[in-house]
Parts: sequence; C-alpha cells; structure tokens
Amino acid sequence: MKDIIFYPAGDCALVAEFGREIDEEINNKVHALAQWITARRIRGVREVLPTFRSLMVTYDPCRISYKRLTNILSKCTFESHSDDTAQKQIIEVPCCYDGPDMEDMTTLTGLSREEIIAIHSGTDYKIYMMGFLPGFVYLGGLDPRICAPRLSTPRTRIEPGSVGIGGSQTGVYPVASPGGWRILGYTPLKFYDPLKDEPILCRAGQYIRFVPISRDEYEKAVAK
Repeated sequence: MKDIIFYPAGDCALVAEFGREIDEEINNKVHALAQWITARRIRGVREVLPTFRSLMVTYDPCRISYKRLTNILSKCTFESHSDDTAQKQIIEVPCCYDGPDMEDMTTLTGLSREEIIAIHSGTDYKIYMMGFLPGFVYLGGLDPRICAPRLSTPRTRIEPGSVGIGGSQTGVYPVASPGGWRILGYTPLKFYDPLKDEPILCRAGQYIRFVPISRDEYEKAVAK
C-alpha cells in the first residue's frame, strides 16, 4: 500500500500511519488493515491497536522481525469503504439529557434544548478509537452546530455514564474522572465493568446511537 508509512515503536511494535488528519476515510483504512492482519493470523503478531489515523501492531521480535513484518504489510491489499446501514454494528445508548451544561450549550449554540437533543441523538457516531480511560470512546461525526469548547476550568470529578461534548467530539465517561467536556446528560449503561467477562462495552469500528430517555426511565434503569 503506497499510502502507508511505517515507523518502529520500541523493539516489539510498529506504527502504520495513513495520514495526519482526523478523517473518516483514513480511519476506515486503519480498521481495514486491522481486519486484514487479524484475518491472516500473521506469525508473531500479538495485537493490533487502531487510532484515529494509524494502527499500532505489537509483535514478538523472536518470531518475526520489524523488517519482515513491514515487508508483509507493505504488500497487503484490502478494500476500504464507508459502512452502510446493513454493515454497521450499532450500540444504542439511552441518554437522559439533563446534564449541568445543557443551559450553557443553548447559549453557546443559539439552539433550544430540544434542538440540541434532536441533533445529538440524530447521528450514528463511529467509534474511531478507544483510549484515555478504560472503555472511553472517541466518536466521529458530531454535527458542527453543537460543537462547543471545553470548560475553561475542568471539573475535578465527572460521574460515570456522563455524556459530554468537547470541541468537535462527543463521548461517554466510563468511570469517575476529572474532565473538561460539557456534560449534556447521563446514560445508565456501563461502558466499563471490571466484573464482567468482557469489561469493555464496545470496541473501535462500531457505532453508537444515543436514544433520549426521561429522568424516570434513567433512574429505573440505574436501580436495576
């Protein structure tokens, strides 16, 4: 692939970079390469870790060398395409839009609360990558009408399940954490549960669809 640049990342990993922008087509290529590698079970490859615009591949240097692995990957062929509705793996995330920053959001955007909710819940957001916290999703596709700057003074604690906006991104805080994103609401879903066999709710490449719920529905779901 001519559009991939390879870099060593220590003595047991490499990075395959497709570009320098946050772009859906670039991210599609990242996930397509990850799937290509996984499907071929390349000897010595341990794990693939997608980011916005690159893929980290960890490997056992006793079983495959950096040169050998880059040789294999440079000759790979795969199709990169945008997912249509039939191909999307969509996780529906109930959200009670009753967050502390909703009033500020109406002032910043010039939109009503109802308009902000309709816009935020009207998009299927692709999970570009995971990071920052266990189970934290970096989502693409936020409507520019509801983009908003981070708080000038971050909060020292944001509760698990908080749904927020930071700049041109939206996401869900999986655990309690300091943070500067503007909180629109809360979901009863646990994006990280260390007691489960699969502690992380979702993975990169899937989609999230926010579904508005009432405060009563939220409290009933939390109480279960």
